[in-house]
Amino acid sequence: MKALPAGARAELVQGLQTLNLPAALEAPLSAYLLLLSRWSRAYNLTALTDPHQLVTRHLLDSLAVRPWIHGSRIADIGSGAGLPGIPLAIADPDLTVVLVETSGKKVRFQKQAILELGLDRVTAVHTRVENYRPEVPFDTVISRAFSATRQFVALAGHLAAPGGRLLAMKGRDPSDELQDLPAPWRVEGIHRLTVPGLDAARHLVDLRRAGEQT
Repeated sequence: MKALPAGARAELVQGLQTLNLPAALEAPLSAYLLLLSRWSRAYNLTALTDPHQLVTRHLLDSLAVRPWIHGSRIADIGSGAGLPGIPLAIADPDLTVVLVETSGKKVRFQKQAILELGLDRVTAVHTRVENYRPEVPFDTVISRAFSATRQFVALAGHLAAPGGRLLAMKGRDPSDELQDLPAPWRVEGIHRLTVPGLDAARHLVDLRRAGEQT
């Protein structure tokens, strides 16, 4: 795929409008998607190959969480091909984003995308999340299809700064997996996400430490 098909490009432009994001993002987001598609043919980075699905299930799905991003320093846990971290960084260049991933081939892709797209405030880290000990903690720690919420909290909770949030992106209503979360974390809210062009359930679990103020 040397360029996004006209229909997929139109879907992206319409999706950006629906999400109240500038149309100028279409070019860098398309460039990221084309790079992902090219690398996936050799390294199987994503199971999706249809351009329309790539737009809705990767780009717009990632960008739908933007209203709930807290602060300016973000960790994307188990980021895979850089989702949602890279689309969020493209949409907001002021964000500092760290992509945490265990797969070497995916980290290599992330670093290439960072280089080609000029994402100066994005860093790819090849490590297990439980072993990651950054000097500065994060305002938002987010995961997309990483693990059960309890495991995400247990493994990544140490990365959140005081007053920081954990955000777990989910498909169906995740209420049944939110029992017995590791202390001191509690559910602040479950937000139903509307992803343009996607007729499937999407939810965002918003967590913070008990006793901390919003």
